[in-house]
Amino acid sequence: MNHTAAPLSQVPTNIITGFLGVGKTTAILNLLKNKPGQESWAVLVNEFGEIGVDGSIMKGQATEANGIFISEVPGGCMCCAAGLPMQIALNELLKKARPDRLLIEPTGLGHPKEVLQVLSDEHYQGILDIQKTLTLVDARRLADARYTTNTTFNQQIAIADIVLGNKADLYQPEDKQQLIEYVAKKAAAGTEVIFGEFGVIEPEQLQGSTRSPIVNHHAHHHHHADPRPLASEKKFPESGFIKAVNEGEGYVSIGWRFTPEKHFSLFKVRQFVASPDVERLKAVFITTEGIYSYNKTRDGITETALDEYSESRIEIISDEESEYWEEELLTCLIE
Repeated sequence: MNHTAAPLSQVPTNIITGFLGVGKTTAILNLLKNKPGQESWAVLVNEFGEIGVDGSIMKGQATEANGIFISEVPGGCMCCAAGLPMQIALNELLKKARPDRLLIEPTGLGHPKEVLQVLSDEHYQGILDIQKTLTLVDARRLADARYTTNTTFNQQIAIADIVLGNKADLYQPEDKQQLIEYVAKKAAAGTEVIFGEFGVIEPEQLQGSTRSPIVNHHAHHHHHADPRPLASEKKFPESGFIKAVNEGEGYVSIGWRFTPEKHFSLFKVRQFVASPDVERLKAVFITTEGIYSYNKTRDGITETALDEYSESRIEIISDEESEYWEEELLTCLIE
C-alpha cells in the first residue's frame, strides 16, 4: 500500500545570524543538544567560502539517527551564489527531514534580510512559520569601526528580534551598556537584548513570530546565474587537493580540500592552526592520530575529535591572503 506523506505546514523557522567568529555554529550545536528527543530538526548552513566546513563539522557532532538533518550552501551569499542554491537545498532538506523546526545560519558576511526575503517567497507561504530571528553580537567589537561601519553587521542587528551579547564573560563593565545603546539606535523599537556565554540559547527563545516587515510580503530577491561549479563539488585533480578563493565585504576566504588518502601530522597541524593572524580559521584534518576539527577566532582555538569525516577541509577568512599559507599547509602532510 502506498502512503502519501501529508504536506508540510507551518514549520517553525528561525534565522541564527551574526558576524564572523561570534559563535553561531556553537550556539546551534547547543540548541541541537537540547532539542526535544522526539522531534526532528533541520539546519541549513551557509558559508562564505566555497569549500564548506561548518556544515560538515555539525554533521560530525549531530546525526540523522538523533533526528538532526543538516545541509550546507557554500560559496557566499546564500540566496544568490551559484544560481538558486538556497531554494534547492532548502526544498531537499524539507523533503528529507520533514522537520519540527528549521534553523538557518547565514554566513557571517551574508545579508540576512535577503535570506528572509527568500523564506517569505510565495512558494513557502503556509509551509514555513517564520519565527524569531536571533543575532549574536560580541559587544567588544563595537569599539572597532570595521564592524560598526559594515553594512552587513548593522543589517544583522536591524533585522533581529533578539540580540544576544555573546561571550559576555569576556566583556569589560561598560560593554553591555554600549550594546544596549547601539541596538536602540540600529534595531526596531522593542528589540530584546540578552547576554550569555558560549552561545547558549534557551529553546523557548526561538518561539514567537518575527516582527520583521519583510515576512508575509512578497519581496523581490535576486538570483545570479552562475553555472561555475563550486570547489566543494569539483573532482580532485592529480595533485590530490583543490584550492578556492572567494572575496567580498572587505574579506577574502581561502579554502582547500584534500583527498581522503592524504593524512596530516597532528603535531604540524596544531602549529599551522596556531600560526596565522586571521579573522577566522575553520578546518577538519584527517591525521595519523585521528580526525580533528578546529575553530579559531580572535579569542582562541577549539580542537574537537570527530568519529568520522570524509576528507580534510580548511578555510581561512582574513582581510588579505598570505602567499605562505599553502606552502605551510602542504608541509603538514605525511608523505
